[in-house]
Amino acid sequence: MKFTDIRLLAVDVDGTLTDGKLFYGPNGVSQAFNSKDGAGIMKLIEKGVDVAFVSFRDFSCTRRRASDLGVKLLCLGSLDKAASVKGLAEHLNIPLSSVLFMGDDSKDIPAMEIAGKSACPRDASEDVRDLCSVVADCEGGYGAVREIAEMILEDLSE
Repeated sequence: MKFTDIRLLAVDVDGTLTDGKLFYGPNGVSQAFNSKDGAGIMKLIEKGVDVAFVSFRDFSCTRRRASDLGVKLLCLGSLDKAASVKGLAEHLNIPLSSVLFMGDDSKDIPAMEIAGKSACPRDASEDVRDLCSVVADCEGGYGAVREIAEMILEDLSE
């Protein structure tokens, strides 16, 4: 699988960028993010590949993580991830064939189906794993995004 034409990595948050755990406290919800995934995202951005977070939920901690990593494209509170991905491609003036969508659950399938390529963590639901162009060896929140980022970066350097 080659990723030389990928211009946008659109990533689901819960279960893909995180392990899916939500921590509820007096100040709201918090999530744990993996520093390896973050490093991979920053490398992609450095090399000119856009990164977007596309999530059903809109948490302040997700916005903070995006800001820390330099991710400027956010579709948080997205009820229609396929429409969000299509809108991102239009905004960036790139074809959908240049988009890789990475998610972990059934609600991500419509976005995967319109994107040029799709990826998921090892622990994604079976229907998602069956559909994806590539399944990471790592689980969501444990380096799966970094793994896909490195595949993209390797193909871009060829």
